[in-house]
Amino acid sequence: MKRNLLTVLALILSGTIAFATEAAPDCIANGQPIPVINEQILLWKKQTKNQYKNRGHIYGVVTNIYQGKASHQHFQVKIGEGPRDTIEVIYNTSFREIDNLRIGGVVEACGDYITSNAKAGHYKPSPDGAILHWVHESTNNRHESGYVMVDGVLHGMPHGRQFYDWEPDFDSLQPAM
Repeated sequence: MKRNLLTVLALILSGTIAFATEAAPDCIANGQPIPVINEQILLWKKQTKNQYKNRGHIYGVVTNIYQGKASHQHFQVKIGEGPRDTIEVIYNTSFREIDNLRIGGVVEACGDYITSNAKAGHYKPSPDGAILHWVHESTNNRHESGYVMVDGVLHGMPHGRQFYDWEPDFDSLQPAM
C-alpha cells in the first residue's frame, strides 16, 4: 500500500499522469436535456433571418479569440467541416474569466443561439454570422442556465458549485500515453 501511494505521488509530481475531466452538465431546453446539435446550428445559421433565437449545444475547437471586448470573452468555435462552419461564443466574465482559453482548445458550450448576420439595434453583426451566448448560470428564473467547458474545465457554473476547485478521483487516474 505504501509503495502504491509513493508511485502515485511520484507520477503526480513528475507530471506524467492525466486527470479525468469533469463531466459536462446537461444542456437544458424547455426543461429537457438536448444533445450537441452542431449540424442543426449550421442550418439555422444559413437558413434563418437575423435575430432568430433558439437553444444551442455545440462541440468544437477554438479557432479565433476576438480581442477588445470589455466584460465578455468572445471567441470563434469551429463546429463543422467547412471553412465558415463557425460560431462566435460570448461569455460573461462576471462569472470569472476563462483562463485556459486558447486556439486549439476543445469546447463544449450550451446557451442561446442567435443568428447575427446584420446589425440589430446597437449590436453589430457577428463576424461568424451567429452567436451562442448566455453560456453561464442564469441570474433569473425565466431563463435556462448555460455553460462553457474548455479542455474539460467547466466555466459559468450553476449556482453553488465552485469554479476551478475540484479534487481528482484517484481511482480514475491513468498514466499518460
